[in-house]
Amino acid sequence: MTNSEIDLQNAIAALDEYGHDKKHSNDLEHARNQQQMTRYLKSLDYSLRRMKTLQEAVNTLVAEMENDQVKQEQVQTFKSKVINLSKELNMSYDEVITLMANAK
Repeated sequence: MTNSEIDLQNAIAALDEYGHDKKHSNDLEHARNQQQMTRYLKSLDYSLRRMKTLQEAVNTLVAEMENDQVKQEQVQTFKSKVINLSKELNMSYDEVITLMANAK
């Protein structure tokens, strides 16, 4: 074997190892169901204390995301009501918003 063939084999082996490491380090990123996420979490080998801390963090984040989603839905509902009101009053959306802002 020549030096260039050995270098090529070493480069291919390094790329294979990088791909393998990248695949395992991104398991959670690619997880789409509970089973895949559980497998990844088990691979972390966290203590019970760390898993409980992770659980608390996830629960807090999920509650925040649910709250944000409810707010977004409420804003969308409000926008729809303003649009319908603007049609009913034969006014533009901006005119209705301005009128509402100026009303006390």
